[in-house]
Amino acid sequence: MHVRDIDLNLFVVFDAIYSEGGVSRACFRLNLTQPAVSHALGRLRAMFNDPLFVRRHHVMTPTPLARQIITTVRQAINGLETTLTHTDRFDPAKTPKRFVIGLRNNLEAPILSALVNRISAVAPLVEIATVRCERNNLERELAAGTLDVAIDTLLPLSAEVRRAQILTERIAVFARRDHPDLGARLDKKTYLQMEHVCVTSRRSGLSFEDFQFQRLGIQRTVRLLCQNFATACHVVSRNNMLLTASESAASVLEQPGLLRQFPCPFPISPHINYLYWHATAEGDTTNQWLREQLLAAAATLGPSDVGRKSGRAQKRRPPIPVGLAAE
Repeated sequence: MHVRDIDLNLFVVFDAIYSEGGVSRACFRLNLTQPAVSHALGRLRAMFNDPLFVRRHHVMTPTPLARQIITTVRQAINGLETTLTHTDRFDPAKTPKRFVIGLRNNLEAPILSALVNRISAVAPLVEIATVRCERNNLERELAAGTLDVAIDTLLPLSAEVRRAQILTERIAVFARRDHPDLGARLDKKTYLQMEHVCVTSRRSGLSFEDFQFQRLGIQRTVRLLCQNFATACHVVSRNNMLLTASESAASVLEQPGLLRQFPCPFPISPHINYLYWHATAEGDTTNQWLREQLLAAAATLGPSDVGRKSGRAQKRRPPIPVGLAAE
């Protein structure tokens, strides 16, 4: 079978059904009738001699073959869209565009606030969507174009994924505003006497902070493990436990003033975040524009959030294992 004998629009239909999980939703996404999409699916099934999708509990579930080819199909579609973008130059003031950013929840508030403030006037037709992406799927989603960019800790990805350091956050300790056992300062002894909340998505193993405490020979009492910073901040604002996290953690609260922030009394390395994009988007002017806006937005977050070298020499610490982060 040669590509000249294939209707390439069939792959657009394939991608839509795969993404939406059904023919009806794919029709809505593509603005096509159901008979047209069903006919295209029938042609795809005949072409691959495979059902591609089977119905299970009202959802079209992809077959093993569909899962095998989806990344290649999306890369091809993304490549064609990039070619068209080069031909029809992206104008943020006039061009409607939806960007999807892979972003972890502790960074949503500071990054999105700065980004929206920056682009709302100059790009009125641009839509921003943030999604959580599992780290083991990140490269595949960037390659497929389901993510335009992502922001995360340093990850072991191939050379096909480009990166740039975007945001460095110091580690702080949060406590309720009227905590009865804390004064103006938080020392090491008091810190270790307290009970703690830890945010992690891992079912086992150490968190980012506890890994570093272990290297320092320190063990704290973790009373509660939870999965997101909003939960942790709400819990800490209502009892006497402490939360050790990046400085942006309290921004997820509707009333950040419920918490007090202290410097961490132990030498904990900061969270260093990177902006990721795929090599196929390297020269895409639309993707370049988004990356420029994100880097510029992060630079407005101030010296406490943006990684900058201090004039004071700092003691060199052993590197944190790749992929170990707050969640």
